[in-house]
Amino acid sequence: MLVGSCLCGRVAYEVEAELESIVHCHCETCRKTHASAFSSLAAVPADRFRWTRGEEALGAFESSPGKIRRFCTACGSHLVAEREGRGTVMLRLGCLETPVTVERQWHIWRSDGASWYAPNAAYPQFAEGVPQG
Repeated sequence: MLVGSCLCGRVAYEVEAELESIVHCHCETCRKTHASAFSSLAAVPADRFRWTRGEEALGAFESSPGKIRRFCTACGSHLVAEREGRGTVMLRLGCLETPVTVERQWHIWRSDGASWYAPNAAYPQFAEGVPQG
């Protein structure tokens, strides 16, 4: 069982499925929607997905023809996207609370990628914030 929620906790969902793959999308739309270098997402069957809390607090907009993005109107967290006729829901993994390990992962739309981020670069990593001093 996968569970996720928005930042303020008003909206939550669950999915009775496992993730088969993860996509890290660098397209301009994802970068602007999430105010980040990319958006990590995974498709799950729509019939295995359900809102468990706060569905009335969801907002939605069509970001490109046939693609609907759903977000919490209180805190702004983008939770899922759906494409007409696909039968899947694309989970925005930043809102996923269930730990997952998925071997199959891809970076897509690198042609639109942020000039200041390189997925293959080795930068220092810290368990928490930047060290002081």
